[in-house]
Amino acid sequence: MVDPTRWFKSATPRAPAPVVDAAGAARASEERHFPSLSVVVPIRSVGPGQRERILAHLLSLEPHDRYLRFGYAANDEQITRYVDQLNFERDELFGIFNRRLDLIAMAHLAFSIDPQYTSCAEFGVSVAKSARGRGYGSRLFERAVMHARNEGVTQLFIHALSENTAMLKIARHAGAIIERDGSESEAHLRLPPADFDSRITELVNQQVAFTDYHLKVQAKQFWRLLNVLQDIRQGVREARERARG
Repeated sequence: MVDPTRWFKSATPRAPAPVVDAAGAARASEERHFPSLSVVVPIRSVGPGQRERILAHLLSLEPHDRYLRFGYAANDEQITRYVDQLNFERDELFGIFNRRLDLIAMAHLAFSIDPQYTSCAEFGVSVAKSARGRGYGSRLFERAVMHARNEGVTQLFIHALSENTAMLKIARHAGAIIERDGSESEAHLRLPPADFDSRITELVNQQVAFTDYHLKVQAKQFWRLLNVLQDIRQGVREARERARG
């Protein structure tokens, strides 16, 4: 299994990239390409209690999508090992859930484990096939950038295959510098420091996502209960008809 923080173990210092408001650039780009998604997309932090949903999401990716996400043709065993080794105390994961509480898009913000690069983080994202074309990748990137800024990250990296044009497009629109080395590319951008707006916006987004998720939980419980009641009514109705017969 490829270590998601592999870059930080062997990196050499780079000339600092220009400071870019990556969140604002990603948002502006997305609104140009997805004008119908100018509203807030509920994105919540994903914790260890969601491992099963994370695993289900990643296992549902088609072979080529797994190849783009991990940089190699990851099989079920390798993906399972990756999920088992996720460090929720060090890293941050974000997810978008549908009404059935399926995880349909997920981002992994991996913080550097190298003491020399404590202000660096790496971003990875995956989106279910059924949820493509809605700008979720950009939204997750924007959310991860905001959290990274608030955690003191100054350099954000994206390691991707050169053929992963969707991911590289997100990075490019955010102002990242992209370096290509054969079949692999690396995007990096320098983030501005946290400010009052970034901290308040993250708090608001967290609350919106928390409320949205619990409303979906309650709705799912309601429909489950309604189905049980309908089954009971149907059983009573059939029993009455048998008694009459």
